[in-house]
Amino acid sequence: MLAENIELIETIGLNLFFLAIFFFIGMSIHDVMNKNDVPRNGKLIVYFVLFLGCAGFIAKGVIQVIWESNGLG
Repeated sequence: MLAENIELIETIGLNLFFLAIFFFIGMSIHDVMNKNDVPRNGKLIVYFVLFLGCAGFIAKGVIQVIWESNGLG
């Protein structure tokens, strides 16, 4: 049964890895900005850019699922 679902397990593991990486990047950016007294507007811009990176991976995943369900992938 494990051999049949290895691709699904790899996909879930990779997505969890990306989630962890984005979390750690966000925490390190938060720490650096707090230590350097970055203004509020600067923090909002940095977090917005980080969110856009996360949203790109989410959009890629949604598009991939849609294409695979239509038989294109």
